[in-house]
Amino acid sequence: MSTVAFITLGCKVNQYETEAMEGLFKKQGYTIVPHTDKADVYVINTCSVTSFGDKKSRQLIRRAGRLNKKAIIAVTGCYSQAAPEQVKAIEGVRVVLGTRDRGRIVEYVERAMQEAGIIDRVGDIMQAREFEDIPLYEMPARTRAFLKIQEGCTNFCSYCIIPFTRGPLRSRSLDSIRQEAKKLLDNGFKEIVFTGIHLGAYGKDFNAGITLYDAAMAVLDLPGLRRLRLSSLESIELSPQLLELIKNHPKFAHHLHLPLQAGSDEVLEKMNRHYTRREFSELLEEVREKVPGVAISTDIIVGFPGETESMFAESLDFIKKLDFARVHVFPYSPRIGTPAASMPEQVSEQDKKDRVHRLQKLAEEMAENFHKKYLGTVQNVLFETKEKGITDGLTDTYIRVYTDDDVLPGEIYKVKLEKLYNDGVYGKINECN
Repeated sequence: MSTVAFITLGCKVNQYETEAMEGLFKKQGYTIVPHTDKADVYVINTCSVTSFGDKKSRQLIRRAGRLNKKAIIAVTGCYSQAAPEQVKAIEGVRVVLGTRDRGRIVEYVERAMQEAGIIDRVGDIMQAREFEDIPLYEMPARTRAFLKIQEGCTNFCSYCIIPFTRGPLRSRSLDSIRQEAKKLLDNGFKEIVFTGIHLGAYGKDFNAGITLYDAAMAVLDLPGLRRLRLSSLESIELSPQLLELIKNHPKFAHHLHLPLQAGSDEVLEKMNRHYTRREFSELLEEVREKVPGVAISTDIIVGFPGETESMFAESLDFIKKLDFARVHVFPYSPRIGTPAASMPEQVSEQDKKDRVHRLQKLAEEMAENFHKKYLGTVQNVLFETKEKGITDGLTDTYIRVYTDDDVLPGEIYKVKLEKLYNDGVYGKINECN
């Protein structure tokens, strides 16, 4: 029996796609082994969001080749879509896919076992028009289930390569979303997280008035669902109808991840973001008014070309006023082929490092203040992992909760939050919910 190992870099979408490909191999009788083991086949699902992602992808491809020089190495994902010739030049690579046609990966791998040379199936992603619907044949080994419902992006932010690696908008059908969600719930999952490359644009390619609200409604009445969460989406794409649903439906998590990216209007304009500081702030006020108690997290890029010290200071002050529950901080990374890579006034690595450190310090303070608001309250926690007698999980507001009480991963418990602990809080079980 042949063995296959998977290596995944990057986002939750990549993780979901790897799980779908794992199921395809298992269906054909392959045994999944750890990526550190010697395997007959290695599948590397790459990332190209940053130049570090490209570099890490190349390193892991080469490492797989060293583990077994006779292995079939198949490379897929954003890096192979953006730079297929670079991937093909790496010794040992036999199959190159981009960000579609993954449903036939087993076929291509088995062809490579019989034929010499490299099988290159990277096409023009900008011509893609349909969502690649690969059902999950095997269940992921997690307690929260990520469900990819959307592909592609047309925002074309000046720093981002993803629209060129993922192509135009494609949405999963409502019937398929419901079927996959039911399968996940039948296998014991309590929480489903909708994910996509441009999640808030779900349904726009259907030209039938279908939106993310409809996708949520397709699963909220399914037996067994305890919590529905949305991954990252743009604040300007939050419809009043969706906000009303988040507020009123007991199964909808009160957590939204809304990337700001910069707190300077000048930088936002250079980034080709489609809002100003004032508009973003007013949108957050509207969200908080319509969904009381909602937790809002965000992404910030530090050191974008032309960002001066005064602009960064302006961002720090603005971010602090927005009272985020969590802030993810990223240093700007030039991506060849994007407008930002050739912009003048590139910020030095030392300045980026210094600004990242300062913003991360603020982010830690904001997270701690957010957690303190919940001390003494009782929250529903879906527990996930257990290590050395400590089990951790998440509230619907995305607070990481730890306990040394005897709990089962994959179950939801009522927990009294007692004190700050690690990156979240420590709690004691009140009862199983």
